[in-house]
Amino acid sequence: MESIGVVVNPIAGMGGRVGLKGTDGKLEEARRRGAEPRAPERAREALRSLHRRAPELTVYTAAGVMGERAARDAGYEPTVVYDPATVREDDATDPARPGDPANAETTAADTRRAVRALLEHDVELLLFVGGDGTAVDVADVLEDTTTAETEQVAATPRDAAETPMLGVPAGVKIYSSVFGVTPADAGRIAAEFDRVEPREVNDIDEDAYREGEVRTALRAIVPVPVAPDLQSSKQVSSGSVDSLATGFAREVEPGRTYVFGPGSTVGAIEAALGIDASPLGVDVWRAAADTEPDKTDSERDSDGREGTVLARDAAETDLLEVLAEPVTIVVSPIGGQGFLFGRGNHQISPPVIRQADEIAVVASDEKLDGIDSLHVDTDDEELDDDLRGWQQVRTGRFTTRMMPVS
Repeated sequence: MESIGVVVNPIAGMGGRVGLKGTDGKLEEARRRGAEPRAPERAREALRSLHRRAPELTVYTAAGVMGERAARDAGYEPTVVYDPATVREDDATDPARPGDPANAETTAADTRRAVRALLEHDVELLLFVGGDGTAVDVADVLEDTTTAETEQVAATPRDAAETPMLGVPAGVKIYSSVFGVTPADAGRIAAEFDRVEPREVNDIDEDAYREGEVRTALRAIVPVPVAPDLQSSKQVSSGSVDSLATGFAREVEPGRTYVFGPGSTVGAIEAALGIDASPLGVDVWRAAADTEPDKTDSERDSDGREGTVLARDAAETDLLEVLAEPVTIVVSPIGGQGFLFGRGNHQISPPVIRQADEIAVVASDEKLDGIDSLHVDTDDEELDDDLRGWQQVRTGRFTTRMMPVS
């Protein structure tokens, strides 16, 4: 490969740590909550990985934080083929916004325009940084399905649908199978791949997601580089976890603080404890110091353990305010992908994880059967290294399995 196109969605993932479960239509709210961009740093990580392996590669990209800065920081001298500020200045219907694109509402139209400009230079791979929404924007251009806009679509040297795309994970929700497991993996795959295969681009309705409902939709089938470190599509499973939840609830430790991650498996545990869970949010609950020893286990199972909800659908700042030792973080791996941290639960950030003395992983055997290993991607390399190894996973009332974390 001699050339690559790079496009960064600079606002991707900003809603994660502040509890918004996505950034689509929520950018200003994310900023009000103190959200910081994460996509530019993940772009730099991916491009540094790429530069170590392919320093002579010709890089085409968009201006500023949409790719140029990350490419220069990685050691490349990129060719800028699209500048969102210039487009806005020239387009009376899309007024220019002053300052850096990271401080303005960089739109899906910017991503699509940048991709079209990259395709005009016959790039051999489109490396994008974002989440499922960004993947949809890139795929729309590759398949030439976004024709309703008034933009002029220039002819490209190769059939756009044949150009492979590869994602650097930066969004809150990542259901598609077009992403590297980590940014560094994406850079390595971009440098070393020698064939492609069709992969799914999926997306969900973020408004429904914020209300606790997952509505997934297959948006495209696109060519993607083949590699072991390419994540799978997320599987949404609904197997019974009642036994697992009952067993966990019976063993809660008096006086311990529990951080419950999103998902139906963890939600079943919260239900067994009598907690009104936020289905796709993060909740904090502290078990009472005295769990009424005169009750039998069956009575406790039916009535729920005594305790106090300290935070519901919490952002990172909420978690840090209410945590008090000892702390257990309860998470379930994403079905089909195996992520424990870094996908859909960014509120459970490195500072939160470091306050915990225990991480409890729960999953049904059915879910684990579709996962080769568990993964972590916290934006903190040292913490990721600490979390790797072997992890015990509770699968039932009394049963566990050991799974590798990579």
